[in-house]
Amino acid sequence: MNEMFPQIIDKLKENLKEKGYKLTPQRRAILLTMINNEGKHLTAEELYDLVKEECPEIGLATVYRTIQLLEHLGVIYKLEFDDGCSRYELVNQNENHRHHHLICNKCGKVIEVKGDLLEEIEKSIESNYEFKIYNHSLKFYGLCKECMQKEIT
Repeated sequence: MNEMFPQIIDKLKENLKEKGYKLTPQRRAILLTMINNEGKHLTAEELYDLVKEECPEIGLATVYRTIQLLEHLGVIYKLEFDDGCSRYELVNQNENHRHHHLICNKCGKVIEVKGDLLEEIEKSIESNYEFKIYNHSLKFYGLCKECMQKEIT
């Protein structure tokens, strides 16, 4: 089990309680599955298939409702990679902004870019446009290393 699970669960329990919700076994199973598959950018259906292995009685509607609730509470956020599917990722409390993604046009692989590369640009935008930036999302489209090598051979 991921070592950050207890902290995330405690924070989520408090957040749910404040808003009148409970941490049900199904919500806990969904969150644990997301933590254990961090970085995989799962769709609701993929998440459902994984959670169902541990929690066979869970329904797809429960997964969808829980995803909406977790997104509303700021525990996860939705990603759109222009492939027609909504994907979900845990909010990383150690990041000031969302991290960036590299998306391969050929195989669909998604690579996470570590580090915030836009700090100077943000400062310039905030200054020049008198606009306070809270977050940003940036996606780069191209070919991953493996697909480039396949094109060469």
